[in-house]
Amino acid sequence: MSSTELPFVPPANVLPKVGTVRVAEGERLRSVELPGVTLTVRSRPPAREGLPPALYVHGLGGSSQNWSALMALLDGVVDGEALDLPGFGDSPPPDDGNYSVTGHARAVIRYLDASGRGPVHLFGNSLGGAITTRVAAVRPDLVRTLTLVSPALPEIRVQRAAVPTGLLAVPGVALLFTRLTREWTAEQRVRGVMALCYGDPGRVTPEGFRNAVQEMERRLRLPYFWDAMARSARGIVNAYTLGGQQGLWRQAARVLAPTLLVYGGRDQLVGFRMAQKAARAFRDSRLVTLPDAGHVAMMEYPETVALAFRELLEDAGELGAQRARRAGREDTGGHAVDEEGTDESMGG
Repeated sequence: MSSTELPFVPPANVLPKVGTVRVAEGERLRSVELPGVTLTVRSRPPAREGLPPALYVHGLGGSSQNWSALMALLDGVVDGEALDLPGFGDSPPPDDGNYSVTGHARAVIRYLDASGRGPVHLFGNSLGGAITTRVAAVRPDLVRTLTLVSPALPEIRVQRAAVPTGLLAVPGVALLFTRLTREWTAEQRVRGVMALCYGDPGRVTPEGFRNAVQEMERRLRLPYFWDAMARSARGIVNAYTLGGQQGLWRQAARVLAPTLLVYGGRDQLVGFRMAQKAARAFRDSRLVTLPDAGHVAMMEYPETVALAFRELLEDAGELGAQRARRAGREDTGGHAVDEEGTDESMGG
């Protein structure tokens, strides 16, 4: 192995267990085995039966935990699930080592096809925004609406603070970085991440900080942690250079689903100036800008993002349809009457 290569990562079935992943009150985790990949799925029991499904996809270095606050606020509107992408959170690496945007999108599509939950309300943040844009473009049958929080779409002038993340894509840099930062504590690493991702790190509660430190300690014990980070960063860089039908902006223009775009004015990783370009690119879009938010608005201002999503559903006629169905169940004692006047049992 040359000095620029990342260390060998053993197959998923022989990876060590390094500790349990935090599960918030009301959440549950399960593991789903699919061809070539095993995914951990975080979910909340919906407030009632019959709610439309939603799927949340995190960004580079994140996990399904990034969506916990928003999921809790929307559990009366959607039946939500959040994925740990391959190699992140509690999901082991993909069998083929493919961390490209297309590889991650393929994992999302495989899960949706296998679960039969589509079409879903699809959410993505950062890298997850690029992934879900690709999913919505190539498989419109799987997507009801698309909500993108600071999506990692190609920029000509990249944010200066994003350069170190992009450098992880260069062979050997991840290995060098692990050597240079060997003495850094988990607390130091978390403070650095929060300073980069939050518009105001002071919004993080002491409990939230402790939880993040515990998760960082767990991840640093994973033998594939830096490999997954470096290869996924390389995947973003490669996606930025693709042209033609595979170009992310070209695919954004192909998205048919109503799209909510959320951008933070203090985002150090995705340029706030890209908000208007995105609003023009997605054909059926609405834009919400949060001047004080950073890169993870769904964690900093979950109530605002939840309200914007509810308004998206209202405009798309989804909330009205939900209320009508609920009223129909109440009026008929658990039975609904179809347009022909026949009585149909409401089965969940």
